[in-house]
Parts: sequence; structure tokens; C-alpha cells
Amino acid sequence: MTAEVHKSADTETPGLPVVVGGRLRSTHPATGAVVGEFPVADDADVRAAVRRAGEAARWWAGLGFGGRAERLGRWRAALARRMPELARVVHDEGGKPVADAVIEITAAIDHVAWAARHARRVLGPRRVGGNILLPDQGALVTYQPFGVVGVIGPWNYPVFTPMGSIAYALAAGNAVVFKPSEYTPAVGQWLVDSFAEVVGDEPVFQVVHGLGDTGAALCAAGVDKLAFTGSTGTGKKVMAACSETLTPVLVECGGKDAMIVAADADLDDAADAACWAGMSNAGQTCIGIERVYVHEAVADAFVDKLVAKAKALRVGSDDGADIGPITMPGQLGVIRRHIADALERGGTAVLGGNDAVDPPYVHPTILLDVPEDSAAVREETFGPTLTVTRVPDLDEAVRRANATPYGLGSAVFSRRSGMDVATRLRSGMTSINGGMSFVGLPALPFGGVGDSGFGRIHGADGLREFARPKAIARRRFRTPMPIMSFRRGPRTDALIPKLVRLLHGRG
Repeated sequence: MTAEVHKSADTETPGLPVVVGGRLRSTHPATGAVVGEFPVADDADVRAAVRRAGEAARWWAGLGFGGRAERLGRWRAALARRMPELARVVHDEGGKPVADAVIEITAAIDHVAWAARHARRVLGPRRVGGNILLPDQGALVTYQPFGVVGVIGPWNYPVFTPMGSIAYALAAGNAVVFKPSEYTPAVGQWLVDSFAEVVGDEPVFQVVHGLGDTGAALCAAGVDKLAFTGSTGTGKKVMAACSETLTPVLVECGGKDAMIVAADADLDDAADAACWAGMSNAGQTCIGIERVYVHEAVADAFVDKLVAKAKALRVGSDDGADIGPITMPGQLGVIRRHIADALERGGTAVLGGNDAVDPPYVHPTILLDVPEDSAAVREETFGPTLTVTRVPDLDEAVRRANATPYGLGSAVFSRRSGMDVATRLRSGMTSINGGMSFVGLPALPFGGVGDSGFGRIHGADGLREFARPKAIARRRFRTPMPIMSFRRGPRTDALIPKLVRLLHGRG
């Protein structure tokens, strides 16, 4: 998402980042209460942090898998003990209900544990198959850390999402310089401070605060790899900036995720999952469901169940609310535009509608039979809204679900056809008979295709994303047929074509 920032305290808006006297001020999106102030890092500050990280990275890598796992274990334990404290910071800064913040932090802790526990198995040296033409050579693959990984994080899941890069980069042996969103700097500072309390030897994990220009400075500061989460437009700018130095990037952008509900689906489960995946965190979820394609035979029953569940949700900023405020004030206009366009184009609001936008809140909204070329179907809404469209069969549902440049997550509900539909959906991740359930399984890779980005965090693929594979060929003995040598002679030259025909000459 594109950030808005006020430069003067005289024009403060709740939730809107404010820069005053070189300091970034963070406020609650509903009340405007100040959560914290943090120094804005300029180019020199960012470069200095990266230099410190480069020195720390050598120490950190030298600890080996065991040493790093032990220290990450200490951090994991500290996060678990202090979870209520961190959940309160997440709530105060982003407006997310505390209970939802606890779920987010729980998942993040699980990923720290998984990355630390499995790094040696995934990234340790491994033998690979040799070659009969080079029998004297043994083959080995090792993985080496990049060095310094820059992480630019989002505001909607300020703990879980960046942790997918931070924890895996650290477990792989890298140091990390983290630029949290300007909407959630207090969360980013809390994470770095908590790590320093248990790993204070070297600045292995640092934070730099600021706006977009601080993120641009991190791209150009000499990091060895950069992991970005945010909008597709900003992701393209990050790629362009990193291309100047051939810095490799991992880019996780937005989505317009779809759920398919088949005629044989459990409608209670499907409605519950659509409500949770579409409305939790006020719909501000990159992998959240925004579109539902439901078989016409069960559409009416499904909509009734979905509306009943969504209608029961309570909106507010207190601890008992189900849905909190919209974190970015500017997003309210996007949500309002999408709802209005859907209704003007012939869609029907069976819950919510134009009056659902009540700043800083948006009440649950369910729109039926919205045209496929409308903004509410084509663009990322990032609010607690769902479009529900009737389809005659699963083939049509898959076609419509795939008719988007995005490809992040997806879901399908069916007793018999779930796996078939899941393999046909153009997305990086799919849940069968669940909503966003893939995110809670640390062994599964997380990432998208198309405008949703590329690269993977989580799981073994996430660990490998933060390490360079290094190929090692080791001569084990002297061969009588030295192919890769001027010593080979006419006899070897004559044998080579015969061996090739023997090995590969049969179709």
C-alpha cells in the first residue's frame, strides 16, 4: 500500500505517520494517541547500520547452526513470555484486536522455532549424484549466507510477515537490517530490542526508521539481498533500485484472493472461513479472501450463512471488538470507491454498502453479482468486503478466479474436488476446506506469482531463499580416462563418443 505522511504536527490525523523534528511519530489509528517517536534514519545512518551488520554477520555465521539455534531459541522464549506486551503494542499502533494480535505473534514464534530447528538439515552440506563420465569427481552442495539481508516490512501484520524473512535469514546465518512500516515503527523497534536483550554480543539485528526514502536508502546501502513486502507498485520501485547494484530481491506484494465453493461443500465451514479470511484484521490481509465464486445450486444458502456470521461481528477499538479500524486513513477512500462502483454497476449489497464506511472504521460488507470488470473485483480493496458471485460449475469458477494479474493465495471448499481445483488455481498457495490455513504451517513455502511477486519465505524454500548454493566438485582419485585435461589423448577421445551413445543414444 502507498503510505501517506504528514510533515507537521499541526495537521495530525489518527493513525497517520507524522515527522516532527527528524523523528517519526506513531499514533493509534482510531484515537490518535501517540504510541512512540523514533529517529528518522537518513542515507548515512542506513549505510552505517549496514556496515555494522556486515561485521556482525561474520560473527553470527561463525557460530554455526547450533550456536544460532541456541540464540534464536532464547529469543523465541522471550517472545513467548512477553506475548501480551507485544500484542498490546500491535493493537495500539495498528488498531488490530488484541486477540488477533496474539494469533499473529503465535504464528511468528512458531516460524522462529521452525527455522532454527531445521536450518542445519536444509542448509547443511549434502552429497549429490556424480557422473559416469567423471567417475573421479565427488559432488557436494553447500549453502552460504548472503551476509546482510535488508527487510522492508508491512504494517498490516507487523510481526508475522517480516518475521518470515527475519527469522529465516538469521537462521541461515545472515545479519538483518529491518525497515518497518512507518505506520508500525514501535512494533519493529520492540522486535529488535527484544532480540538485543538475548543476543547482545553484536548488532546482528538492527532497525532503521523512516518513510519511503529510508527504504530506498536501504536498497542502495550495500545489502547483499533485500526482502520486501508491500504493494505491487512499490515492489517494482524496489526492484528497479536494487537492479542498479544487481542486489537480489524477494518481493511479496498484494493479492485479490478468491475462494471457490462447490455444490458439495460444507456450507457452514465455507461461510465461516470466508468470513474469517475476508473480515479479520478489518480485511487488511494480503492473503485475505476478497472474491467468492459459489456454485449456483448452493449460492442462496451460502450467502444466508455468510451474512449471518458477518452481521454478528462487532466493530470498534476496544479489546472486545472483532474488527478494528482501518490503519491507513487513505484506504478508506479506496474502499468507499470500490463499494460505490460495485453498486452503480448493478451489484447488490446484502450487508453493508455505501454507509459501511464510517471513519476510521468500515463495517462488514457483502456484495452480490458484481460485474467482473468492476474495481471491487479487479483491484485490491484491503477492507472487510467480499464479492460473492454465482457460477454454473467449477470450470467457470476456476476461470474467473484466475482472471487477475495477482496470484497470492486462494481457497476451495469441496468434499470431492478440492485437490483438482487447487492444482488448477494460479496462486502460490491454496487452502482446501479452510481459509488461509497454509499460513499456519511453517513447513510450507509462502509467496505468489504474477503481480503478487516472487520468491518464497517459510519452510525449506524460505531458508534456501537466504543462502547461496555453492557447488563443490572434489577429485577423489586419479582416473585413467581424464576427460577434462589435455592429457586425455586419442584413445580417450575415441571412447567419449562411444560412452555418450551408450548412455544417451537410446530414446
